[in-house]
Amino acid sequence: MPVLVRRHLSTAPWRRRLAAMASATALGAALLAGGATAGAATAAATGTAGSPDPAASSPVDVTVNADEGFGTIPGTAYGLNSAVWDDQMNVPQVQDLLQAANVGMLRYPGGSYGDMYHWQDNSAPGGYVAPGTDFDAFMGTVKKIGAQPMLIANYGSGTPQEAADWVKYANVTKGYGDKYWEVGNEVYGNGHYGSGWEIDDHADTSPTAYANSVAQYASAMKAVDPSVKVGAVLTLPGNWPDGVMAAGESADWNHTVIPLIAGHADFVIVHWYPGGSDAATMLGEPTQLTGELAQLKDQLDQAGAGALPIALTEVNSDVDEDTQPDALFGADTYLTALESGVFTVDWWDTHNGPQAISTAPDGATDFDDYGILSSGTCVGDVCEPALNTPFPTYYAIKMLSELGRPGDQLVGAGTTSALVSAHAVHRADGSLSVLLINKDPSNSQHVALHYAGFTPDPASASVALYRDEADSIDTSTTGDPNSATLPPYSVTTLTLRAAAGSASALSAPGAPKVTAAGSTTATVSWTPSAGGTADRYEVYRSDGTTSELLATSTGTSATVANLTPGTTSTWNVLARDAAGRLSRPSDPVTVRTGTPADSTCRVSYRLTGGWGNGFNADVNVTNTGPVPITGWTLAFTFPSGADESVTGFWNAELSQSGRTVVATPVDWNATLAANGGNSADFGFTGANSGAYPPPTVFTLNGTVCTTT
Repeated sequence: MPVLVRRHLSTAPWRRRLAAMASATALGAALLAGGATAGAATAAATGTAGSPDPAASSPVDVTVNADEGFGTIPGTAYGLNSAVWDDQMNVPQVQDLLQAANVGMLRYPGGSYGDMYHWQDNSAPGGYVAPGTDFDAFMGTVKKIGAQPMLIANYGSGTPQEAADWVKYANVTKGYGDKYWEVGNEVYGNGHYGSGWEIDDHADTSPTAYANSVAQYASAMKAVDPSVKVGAVLTLPGNWPDGVMAAGESADWNHTVIPLIAGHADFVIVHWYPGGSDAATMLGEPTQLTGELAQLKDQLDQAGAGALPIALTEVNSDVDEDTQPDALFGADTYLTALESGVFTVDWWDTHNGPQAISTAPDGATDFDDYGILSSGTCVGDVCEPALNTPFPTYYAIKMLSELGRPGDQLVGAGTTSALVSAHAVHRADGSLSVLLINKDPSNSQHVALHYAGFTPDPASASVALYRDEADSIDTSTTGDPNSATLPPYSVTTLTLRAAAGSASALSAPGAPKVTAAGSTTATVSWTPSAGGTADRYEVYRSDGTTSELLATSTGTSATVANLTPGTTSTWNVLARDAAGRLSRPSDPVTVRTGTPADSTCRVSYRLTGGWGNGFNADVNVTNTGPVPITGWTLAFTFPSGADESVTGFWNAELSQSGRTVVATPVDWNATLAANGGNSADFGFTGANSGAYPPPTVFTLNGTVCTTT
């Protein structure tokens, strides 16, 4: 595993982190192929949304599905880290820049410093605290820019009482109303799994001890202010130390912590540094985040904690941090995470300082500085721009508000090319915004836009464009809502008005809930739309950029039959008015079907260990039917959206085609006795890039089994 180091602006101690390796994606090959196309210089100089691109052979299709809703953008969505070793964190120039970028959440006191910071005297023994960075000064910045704080209660060297006293000072004495509090930072980095960068003075450094302490912290803090929300530290599936177990343990960090914090924590925290080896790999990694967050939600759901919101309180790419590739990665990552239901994404960080000099694919100098603003310092004779000069990642965050603001609705969007990412927002004023990212460093990309659930006004649309390494965001208009040309390495947002009379006056139905679910049926219910009388309600299942109609109802519930056992899908409910127009979609609801309880076979699947890019699993097969089976075939399919493959196996013979795996017995376990008289056990080693969710449907000689 690569080691990531960070430090503060001057003489700070090194800050170490382990990050999981991510395998290269098809994007790398696509970038290499695209880099050979001629005409890049002309496109870079003249490319604007809607202009022709003579170098393009065929357009990239972009489909926006406004009938597929991911929920509204929360006020905390666009977040950023602030650190007490940063003497610029509260100066007026920085405050003005953060306010201009519409930063809605600021995290304090900064990463691993959270586990050694004492708020009463603004100290961090063993670290450096800059003047003017105390809690009240930080809250002055929070209030000035109109943000909310995410505060790290000191777990590593603090106590529940110290955290409770901080809550009392903040919300009772000062009346700040600070809502979100984390218990510790990367607590799993306390040496329990062999790698230690996080302070933890507890005699017991296990995940069990941490989870039990979360309950103590929450109790003490809520005794002072019952309105505070307390967060617990987890790790993303496919990222170290997910799957790792210390000696004598039978479960990894998440599977130990989650059941113990249920009923005590109000949200969970994860960090994401995917650790790609180059810009091409990095730019393909945001697609992994969807699967990793989905797997985390499954873990929460299985432990009875499925209602806990998720906060992504640190994220950065580890590659080309001060140049355009990281800006593109950042915009893509923020929106991907928000579409997956995360309530805040907090970039690491405001200032960080240079570490090493390299050159990005577009020729720009990279300083290995994780900040969005320059520290104005040097590595040898190579110096950063003047203090507080925005890096491209700053403009990436600023471009997010060109797409959508808090209260606007995230909706579906997708493209036919790995070189172009798309995200869309249905704004509260009825307009639609589409953000398009061109990941090609050398060539423009021409796109053709298609819309479902929204009819654009054919008149002009507004355009915001952030070009490669630019020091500002350009704005213009275009008369063509159906096409755009994206300059190399750019972020473009088009905002379109709705055609007159095309939108329904009905509001979105209230958030649906699953009231019953079996192996092939599920029932959802919702509260009615406002703004008029609905002719009927329609339940849709998301399928890429399309929505499949599952059921209609004149009431506020519907039961859907003929579902596939053992599947997870996302549904929206829309209201249709008398004129046939659909409302906006409801918030999404996740629907899970089980496997038949009365099957004649039973399979258990258990992960026994992982290491970021690989895992081990055990499978147990039992014949619960009345007839013995001699010679069996067990088939299962890895879930879509994940990159999993079998690399080794034992006690069975396994073969894989696509995502489907077939297991057949060896000579000593080929017979399965009737009525559960015996079982066959086998295992395999898998490789993964990102998420590795377990298969949910197993068939024994063609029969769908009960799965545990």
